Amino acid sequence: MTMPLMRPRRKNPVLRTRQMNLPPWGRSRVALGLTAAAAMGRFELQVCADCGAVQYPPREACHRCASSRLAWRAQSGEGRLLGTTTLHHSNDLFFRERLPWRLALVQLDAGPTVVAHLHGDVHAATNAERENPSAARVRENLPATRVRVGARLDRAGQAVLIAFPDQETPHMADDPMWREMTSDPKFRKVLVTDGMTAVGQALVRQLVKAGAEVVWVGHAEPWKRHGSGLADIASLPQATLVPLDLTNGRSVDELAGEIGGKVDIVVNNAEVHRTFGIAARRGTDAAKSEMEINYFGALRLAQAFGPALKGRSADGELNACAWVNLLSIYALANFPPHGTYSASKAAAFSLAQCQRAEMRGAGVRVINVFPGPIDDEWNQNLPPPKVAPAALATAIVQALRDGVEDIYPGDVAQEWLERWRDNPKVLERELAAGGG
Repeated sequence: MTMPLMRPRRKNPVLRTRQMNLPPWGRSRVALGLTAAAAMGRFELQVCADCGAVQYPPREACHRCASSRLAWRAQSGEGRLLGTTTLHHSNDLFFRERLPWRLALVQLDAGPTVVAHLHGDVHAATNAERENPSAARVRENLPATRVRVGARLDRAGQAVLIAFPDQETPHMADDPMWREMTSDPKFRKVLVTDGMTAVGQALVRQLVKAGAEVVWVGHAEPWKRHGSGLADIASLPQATLVPLDLTNGRSVDELAGEIGGKVDIVVNNAEVHRTFGIAARRGTDAAKSEMEINYFGALRLAQAFGPALKGRSADGELNACAWVNLLSIYALANFPPHGTYSASKAAAFSLAQCQRAEMRGAGVRVINVFPGPIDDEWNQNLPPPKVAPAALATAIVQALRDGVEDIYPGDVAQEWLERWRDNPKVLERELAAGGG
């Protein structure tokens, strides 16, 4: 049974900060299909379109009929445990620092037998037999240990398989191996860049509820009198208001110099949203304001805080682990009534992809959030459904706990994503015709 995670002691400042060694990250192009699904929290395997055989490991042709018509399909992951082993030695630097490490052989109900990392709460009958040799005589009477296999991203950003208990167990998320695959906020220090919005305030509440030790809450105008929402956030024992203006490089650098070496998770939710297309407003002032926060603000923040997070990515149990970017589903396909905002989010999305590539070498996960219309003042004229700030905050915290890379909160975002995957050009025409 996994023991609950206790608050670690303060780090001795004299000790050297451990640097990140990534697990083996080489994958074939076809195997990246497993990683693409895991990045969105799904476990998929190839299924032959001709004979229906489920494939593992990923391959170019069906192992049963040699057909090349293999499509990725979601799997339940249910199966039975065949055997386990525990590594006490490894030549790989990543695993050498994290031994002992448990592995399992699991036969999936779908057919294939897979090798998976083993969660600490899975206890096999085979282990009982080793401890009591007489148990081998009644092996047929022992029930098979049922497990659930899922695909998760490791610190190198590649998919690996993990075998969990088939039923939820207490403190399941505190397993050391599981925490290596996720960015759980429990006991971690988090920066939320904008606490003046409903989304930012909901984020602070959800992070505190998830067990964050400290939540720094940025606000761009500390001299201004704010509403009760920010005052309520400031009254939380875990929350600390800090001045942060993403349009001002000096403001960003000063805050990074003060808390950059302490932050474990950055949540960049600051944004400017205006409802303009190209011809609806003369001049570029609104578009510049959107780009100044949505793109250049994200760039300033990444330049100031990114190196500090990368430097602490292997710093004990509460290492720096994640960066969250609040984007928009409009980043995938421009929504003409919100045209300049869509363009700024598309630029921010491209920047986030560069950021993910640079942070991956340190094992820091970059999570991109693509919500549909949020229920705020800038989307008040759009019809429902819209994403409530509290629901968006819950989805972001769950993404940190699950260790995924991309999430699409809201019914509109889910629908647009499917339409975009099916045919981006058709979606462009539908949006241009007002069929959003």
